Amino acid sequence: MKSLSKKQSLQSILAYHQKTKHHFQRYASGPDGLDWKHQPEAFRTFKGCTKLKLPLLKQATDVLYNDLYQDNKISPQALSIKNIAQLLELSLGLSAWKQYEENRWSLRCNPSSGNLHPTESYIIAENCEGVSKGVHHYVSRDHNLEQRCQFSNDEALLPNNCFLIGLSSIHWREAWKYGERAFRYCQLDAGHAIASIRYAAATLGWQAQVLTSASDAQIETILGINRDPDFNSAEREHSDVMLLITTHPKEQSNDLFSLKNIAEAAKSGQWFGQANILSSQHLDEWPIIADATVASVKSETDESSWQAPILPKLNMTSDRNSAHAASTLIKQRRSAQEFDSSHFTNRNLGNEKTVNEPSFTDKMLYRMLDLTLSRQNIPPMDSISWKPAIHLLLFVHHVEGIESGLYLFLRNDEVKSTFQTHLKQDFEWLKPISCPAHLPLFRLVSGDAREAAKTLSCHQEIARDGVLSFGLVAEYESNLADKPWVYRQLFWEAGILGQILYLEAESIHLRGTGIGCYFDDGVHELIGLVEDDHTFQSLYHFTIGKALTDNRLQTLPPYAHLQRSNLVRE
Repeated sequence: MKSLSKKQSLQSILAYHQKTKHHFQRYASGPDGLDWKHQPEAFRTFKGCTKLKLPLLKQATDVLYNDLYQDNKISPQALSIKNIAQLLELSLGLSAWKQYEENRWSLRCNPSSGNLHPTESYIIAENCEGVSKGVHHYVSRDHNLEQRCQFSNDEALLPNNCFLIGLSSIHWREAWKYGERAFRYCQLDAGHAIASIRYAAATLGWQAQVLTSASDAQIETILGINRDPDFNSAEREHSDVMLLITTHPKEQSNDLFSLKNIAEAAKSGQWFGQANILSSQHLDEWPIIADATVASVKSETDESSWQAPILPKLNMTSDRNSAHAASTLIKQRRSAQEFDSSHFTNRNLGNEKTVNEPSFTDKMLYRMLDLTLSRQNIPPMDSISWKPAIHLLLFVHHVEGIESGLYLFLRNDEVKSTFQTHLKQDFEWLKPISCPAHLPLFRLVSGDAREAAKTLSCHQEIARDGVLSFGLVAEYESNLADKPWVYRQLFWEAGILGQILYLEAESIHLRGTGIGCYFDDGVHELIGLVEDDHTFQSLYHFTIGKALTDNRLQTLPPYAHLQRSNLVRE
């Protein structure tokens, strides 16, 4: 991989972002049509590895969804193969199969752009009975671990109550469908996976923390994704993040560990397995993605020293989400394909047929926004340790107690003056009367925002037909100035926020959908950013509403195929 100077890296990643914007007159470059003959295989596997079958959850967890947001509420569980299996099942495992006529495809607990799932996951374990010391690749379809590397060192590499999860991306999985914009979506999916892992860890009373100091070179070495002979013609994986999973987070351990030492153990370990080829032919490799990958390579850095502020406790009084088992809610998460546009309109008109149907209130919105703020020991935002850099632009359609219009929620209220300087000068900046004091939510302009939301989300009606939609806006230029690799980190943060919105929507009997197709500069123009002003940039859209069910689709259990068959494992 060629090396670039910091200046060259910054120029390259800024150019990638500009080049891959969607515009009203044209879309970012993508395939002319989908090459269904060479659609990527849905699952990465390694032939020639010892496979460890993991136990499946037999019933819903006793842990409730609301329990996840209460510090010390859940007793930490022991480090065991059973509990590692639960973490993987509830974060990266299958949630269901869908079938239409002869076509069948899987859904997973972690959201993914286009359900393409470019994210691969690995366990690095040392002190867990039943799991060999080394590196293991997780196969969600089979719910098993493939041992890629066996460590041969005698010295301890990790504290007794810890293990690691490494994430990588196969860019081709997204590029097959989305072309040049795929690099963005892979980073969003890494953020979805981080949040999914953190939520699943919380069901066990465990902590999950992104190791912000890790370099891409260290991650590649530990995961073995830099091993040319193990891939040959197979699509390569690219490093994302390394997470530290701590099973007893309240117990302060004096044992320190070093990723350098783990990387050395990986270098000297015994490796197994050959990666499968996902597509026998690639009609277009989209070289700009390779350029962005090189430009955003991360070297080893110091851990972030930012500390989350002290905030009021979360509101746990809602009767709409307190009774859900956490595992049930996590597994039922889906991306809505279409919303019932008449539902909330009819409620507002006093239609008797819908008066007893679910509503979306200002208190529900405030709780949703509150969950996006960083609090110590509260998932999933405590999985990252950098200052919040993503803020929420809200297109409010049908929220009881709040006037319709365009709003801005600041997850780091230090930037209010910067926003006010760069956004339209006639914006109102009015805080709703019912809004809690610690939530920096401001109405910019009142009015019907439905058509604007639809138009800016590539004319998709789902952004118009729900209760509200979001544009996730990043503090962009200042964050990238000295650290071009933060480009990826901004998308991770946006993906983490997306998973919060997904689960909160599910908890109140609504449904969410992430939207990767939007007109970037159209959003900026709406709020008053001029074309060459890169202080802020829109990175993701999201919408919430009452989902319509497609009765043509059959829903099947996620792991019935394992119960039906006697799979032979090497």
